[in-house]
Amino acid sequence: MKLDVFTVDAFTSRPFSGNPAAVIPLLQMLDEKTLQQVASELNLSETAYVAPLAEGKASWQECDRFSLRWFTPTNEVPLCGHATLATSHVLLHCLGNSNTRLKFETKSGTLVARRDDHCIILDFPANPPETLTPAEETQLSELVKVASGGLLVSQVLISRTTRKLLVRLHPSCTRQQLEALQLDTGDLLRQHDGSLVKGVILTLGAEDNGDPQPTAECHCYSRYYAPWNGIPEDPVTGSAHTVLGPYWAEQLGCTVLKCKQVSPRGGDVTVTVRNDGRVDLAGESTTVLQGHITLSG
Repeated sequence: MKLDVFTVDAFTSRPFSGNPAAVIPLLQMLDEKTLQQVASELNLSETAYVAPLAEGKASWQECDRFSLRWFTPTNEVPLCGHATLATSHVLLHCLGNSNTRLKFETKSGTLVARRDDHCIILDFPANPPETLTPAEETQLSELVKVASGGLLVSQVLISRTTRKLLVRLHPSCTRQQLEALQLDTGDLLRQHDGSLVKGVILTLGAEDNGDPQPTAECHCYSRYYAPWNGIPEDPVTGSAHTVLGPYWAEQLGCTVLKCKQVSPRGGDVTVTVRNDGRVDLAGESTTVLQGHITLSG
């Protein structure tokens, strides 16, 4: 048995940057063990499995409603932005889907992707971060020390829905320091068992960084680490921006934010924070590989 597989770099227009995801179109869902084995074999931060849900239509060209699941090399996750963007890209630009809007049924509810010039826009739930309780502060204090890599921290919040910890660096820190940070993600695992936190977002405002034109070029910078999900560092993370968008929108008093994830690969996400508890994540993608994976001899 052979499956089609595409590798797409998401949140970038250039190959070998942004965040790579594998996309596997299925006409029928495979068993859990096989889904995880394939994701482990491909060894990207996420492998997306997409299957058409509408019956009686030409599956890939006309269908506008799909099931979608995401697997890291070690486990299934409930939400993934860059792999959803990659999946939308494959449907629209590789498989010839003619629709302007696609709906995905996922463990995070119904997600919508739509075409917009060179970008694809994802309609995702907003996940604004909240203040830590005193008990959480105590439990996570060592993790914050390790995650900040010795840089000064001005605020720590948590998104309980996504189990992401947001660590805002002090305004005295620079983008260059954030980019140069080298964390021992094994130490992150040693400091916390994953019961409260499955990922850490480090972020810095462009104005904090002294960017001469922060509102014209960029509003915030970030990096994201999720070793609890088998991802030491994720290059560009859509789900993290469902946390970053609401946070920076409140801090800066604006609803459209240009965000840059400054991992070694780097990428760009435009976040629009809506008044209905959701966010729009806009970005570009490019296909870098297409082939087959063999499940049996």
